[in-house]
Amino acid sequence: MTTPLKLAIWDVDGTIVDSRQVIQKAMDRAFKRAGLGGIDYDRTRTIVGLELGEAVARLAPPDYPAEKAVQLASFYKEAFVEQRAEPGFEEPLYDGVRDTIERLVEDGWLMGVATGKARRGLDIVFDHHDLHRYFDTFQTVDGGAGKPHPRMVLDAMRETGTDAFQAVMIGDTKFDMEMGRNAGVHTLGVSWGFHTLDEIAEGGAHSIHHDFAELDAALDAFAAQVDEQAA
Repeated sequence: MTTPLKLAIWDVDGTIVDSRQVIQKAMDRAFKRAGLGGIDYDRTRTIVGLELGEAVARLAPPDYPAEKAVQLASFYKEAFVEQRAEPGFEEPLYDGVRDTIERLVEDGWLMGVATGKARRGLDIVFDHHDLHRYFDTFQTVDGGAGKPHPRMVLDAMRETGTDAFQAVMIGDTKFDMEMGRNAGVHTLGVSWGFHTLDEIAEGGAHSIHHDFAELDAALDAFAAQVDEQAA
């Protein structure tokens, strides 16, 4: 009897990569460049995971002109590129994430990404950390609707030949959980990223985990459930 397929779909910012300082600094610079006086982290963190245009539109002042919102998004991209060229730039992996990813791959899992990043930005991060080799499907906002629309999860399942009962969405925001729920897959929240526990729960997380040991246990339990359902 063949082992049933299992697909782990990962968010990136706040789940795999600790980009909290980088994203906050880029957004603050963008708002200052646009003459909006900057922005604090407690506001920035609420939109992480969304497509950039939607994200800045949510953060901009009420009735902010659409053309200026487009410019604000451009300022954010410029600020991000500037940071990458600065001495001491860091966008580290969370401790333990590579071990978990490698273990899943060794156990026969398929691996996917579903991120609010553009593919170019994802490739920069994954090239830097040598992560491409672990993953089978890469879903970004270049391909269509972003979070919380289910499109990225559905495309990941289609590309890997998996069904909803075989897939799990792992992320740190309510948008990740809503996307997974909207696609009908199991959702595992992690608490070390951008959103609060209440926000992640509000998104419909089936469970929330505070370190990689807890996440590993939840993934093993999910794998056993898939095996049992497929038997």
